[in-house]
Order: sequence, then structure tokens, then C-alpha cells
Amino acid sequence: MLRHIARRLGSLHGQIQFSNGLKGVSPNQLLSKETHRHLQSSLETISPISMMSLWPFSSQPRDFSQPNSSWSPEMRKVYDHYIALCDTDSENGEKQRGPWRKLPSYNRSIKYATAGIHLSKLIQAKARLFTRNVKEQGATFEYVVFVNKEEKRCVCVFQAGHLLEGAPGHVHGGAIATIIDTVTGSLAGFLSGPIMTANLNIDYRSPMPLGSVVLIHSALDRIERKKTYITCKVTSTDESKLYTEATALFVSIGVGHLFGSRN
Repeated sequence: MLRHIARRLGSLHGQIQFSNGLKGVSPNQLLSKETHRHLQSSLETISPISMMSLWPFSSQPRDFSQPNSSWSPEMRKVYDHYIALCDTDSENGEKQRGPWRKLPSYNRSIKYATAGIHLSKLIQAKARLFTRNVKEQGATFEYVVFVNKEEKRCVCVFQAGHLLEGAPGHVHGGAIATIIDTVTGSLAGFLSGPIMTANLNIDYRSPMPLGSVVLIHSALDRIERKKTYITCKVTSTDESKLYTEATALFVSIGVGHLFGSRN
């Protein structure tokens, strides 16, 4: 088995670089103890990075945050607004990078790693990210995250699908908590590297209609050593209505910890 893994990961040169998408991975045992010992040394040199890095000759993972036919006109309008902020026109008319950046969204957090698309076939191959595990477009979580590194904040455009119902005609509170955890964790991971959720406090202000499009605004509060504090509010797209407010705490972890044993 180890020889098989070595052949599949041959060009990693002993180092696996992980990006901001690892917050959703459980620290429970992902590999056998023997495999864990052989990979542990390559994990100890990992440092946080904010740019996704892929194995040069691997295929690109599917980005689930691209527009699809289930998006409402409102969802697409807000998406186009923030996409326009990702690129700006310079004085000579050429495009240059703007203050915002769209983050990709995959169906497994491990796919943010170098050669992650191959690792996903070796490590719990049937696992899927909770918010990206339903094939039907528009049925559950339709969302895209835009981050502003200079201002240390992000905005998520979220459309709640029909399978997220709680009270009749409204979004389930647990689904709202899930997308808040996802978005605040994306910002924390982008700023601090690999993290896991330590605390999430939510105040529900108004019921959210099923199928509505909302904005999830998240911003850095502060960083204290290994702790990253994030604030969050969920509003209508014109920001005239407040649905939810939240605060979140994330703790930085070594990536090797994710491959630790249960004992």
C-alpha cells in the first residue's frame, strides 16, 4: 500500500502544501497508523498559504461556486457585481487585480492541497464536504465566497435550496449555522492557515425565507496567538434586513494533527 501511495504522490518532493480549506476535516484517524508514520515527516514542514496550489500535471477539481441554472436572477446579479470587483481597469485600459478575490469551492477540503484531487481518492474516498454533498443543483447550499485580503473580510452570496426547510417556508436554523460556520471558517483559514472551529455563537434575528438570496458578511475581529476571532452578520442583498448575527472562534492547528490516530 505504501509503495502504491508513493507512486501516486511521487512529485510532491516530501511536502504537501495545504491551503485554507481544511477546517472541515475531522481530526479523527484518516490513515492507518503505519501510513501515518510514513507521511508525518512530510506534514511537519507545512506553512499557511493563501493561494491555492495544485500539482502541475493534475486535473483541476470542479469548482462548485460557479454559476449554474438553479441560480436566481438576484443571485447572478450579486455574483456579477462582486466578480467585477475582482478585476479593475488601469489607466492604460488593461485589467489588473482588484481588491476582491473569488474563492473556489470543492466537494472535499483536501482538494485545496497540492495533488489534493489525487489524495481525495486515497484518503476516505467516499467522504464529501457537508455543504457540497448533494448532486441536484439548487437543492441545498448554493453559495460563493469573495474575500478582501486588505480589509480582512469576506462576503458570501448564499441561496438556500428547498431541502433546507425548517419551519414551513423558511430555512432551518441548523442550515443557517452551517453556512455561517463555512463562511467564517473560510475567512479564518484564508488569514491564519489550517484551523478548526472552537466556538460559534448565533443570534437569529428574523426568519429567512426558503429560496431567498442573502449576503453573509464576515470580518476579522482579532488574532491572539493560535486563536482567530471572526464576526458575522446575514442580511438581505440590499442590506436592509438583518437575519442573523454571529461570532466565531477558530483555533490554528498543525496539519499533521488531522492525520493523528484516535488513541
